[in-house]
Amino acid sequence: MKKIPGLAGRVRVGAPDASLTPVSGVVAVAELVGRLGVTAALDDAVGRIKQRDRGLSGGEFLVAVAQAQMCGAQFWVGLDRRRADTAGEALSAVPTPAASTAVELASRFGPAQVAGIEEGIGEIACRVVGLLPAARRAVLRTGGATIDLDGTDVEVYGAKKEGIAYSYKGARAGRPHVATWAEAGVVTAADLLAGDEDPRPGAGSLIERSVATLNAAGVTARPKVRGDVGYFAKDIAQAAVEAGCDFSLGVTRNPAVWRAAAAIPDDAWRKAERMKGAQVAVCDYAPAGWPPATMTVVRRVKVHATDISADPRARRRRTIPKAQLTLALDGLVGHVYAYSFIATNLDVSTPAKTVAVEAWHRMRTDIEDRIRDAKHGAALRHLPSGSRAANTVWMWGALLAVNLSAWLQELAGLDDGDGRGRNHLGTLRHRLITVPARLVRHARQVTLRLPPRQQLLAQVLARLRRLPIWT
Repeated sequence: MKKIPGLAGRVRVGAPDASLTPVSGVVAVAELVGRLGVTAALDDAVGRIKQRDRGLSGGEFLVAVAQAQMCGAQFWVGLDRRRADTAGEALSAVPTPAASTAVELASRFGPAQVAGIEEGIGEIACRVVGLLPAARRAVLRTGGATIDLDGTDVEVYGAKKEGIAYSYKGARAGRPHVATWAEAGVVTAADLLAGDEDPRPGAGSLIERSVATLNAAGVTARPKVRGDVGYFAKDIAQAAVEAGCDFSLGVTRNPAVWRAAAAIPDDAWRKAERMKGAQVAVCDYAPAGWPPATMTVVRRVKVHATDISADPRARRRRTIPKAQLTLALDGLVGHVYAYSFIATNLDVSTPAKTVAVEAWHRMRTDIEDRIRDAKHGAALRHLPSGSRAANTVWMWGALLAVNLSAWLQELAGLDDGDGRGRNHLGTLRHRLITVPARLVRHARQVTLRLPPRQQLLAQVLARLRRLPIWT
């Protein structure tokens, strides 16, 4: 009979140890929240959500939801699991409410309280920017701020959930509609729509509220609004101008813009930045009713005929003029061009400026990264309540978690000092937050015993503790 190798046959499972926590890195979130005065800023902006002053305030509750999602909570019941972690709760910024209590508190957030969340984020962003090195602070405040617009569908189950409808894809869904400050990686405004609601009518409000957040953060440069073809509407362009912004919005491929693109001389095309095989030019097309000085920038990308999908539903086929597509599918030409169009009031008076504007517009995918982070790093891929108000707070918990992640990495020096090296929240959780440790209390000192080679938390705490405490 063979023996079991090592100690496997002799190990006993002892009593549970309440001094152990799987999320020792939550203390870094608590340090950030305390240094920036996050709960107080949110409380001042959100106001009271209860008649009696006991238990969690509005700001503390929002931080508790965001903190739970940063630690991996996917549904309201995840708050109960957080409460069961005694050592982790001792390290947390605020106490975690029970799931049933949380849903009740979330249902008390009306339009005024939700608007207060955005106001509070503007105040906190101002504090963060003020603590950054002078060069980074100048980039954010005077180097040009970009407001990105986008939405995402969150599929849900349950026919009786409020504010839920079938989307064009046939799925029952809610639709978070989000605006972000691209350079800072911060969500500035958001609405929770039903799956069948058009986000365009609310885009002007998002722009106006985002500008207010940027002003609160001390941004002095004229903002620029950026959106894909789903925001091709003169009302959105006009709203941007009225809010003191420039705009750059994708253009629907209509017959007029196709004719204008076909009339561009061959010598007008210039090589695009950071995109192989792409060229850029300005065409003679101005959408009717749009603000004065609106111009249309065209990008074309060479596509080999053999790379064109045979599936008539393929998106790339819609970007190729029909006549060229027919020739390519018949094997009569070796390559064709796929076209994209941008309507903008930015300066495109020279080829160099045109190339720069197109390259900048292409970076609107930053907001897709923020939304992906909120869905897969936090828990915005779920709308777990039957109440629209509770789901709105859950959405803001996820978006606040993304903001806290960005602020933490900015102030702790984890993002290379320019925001481009920023980790996704899921990566930050793996590297920093979900690190097991033992909480030891001795001689009025509290010590975390971390595993070997897990010193990132110590480095982050050291950086954060050099910051002043906001009073």
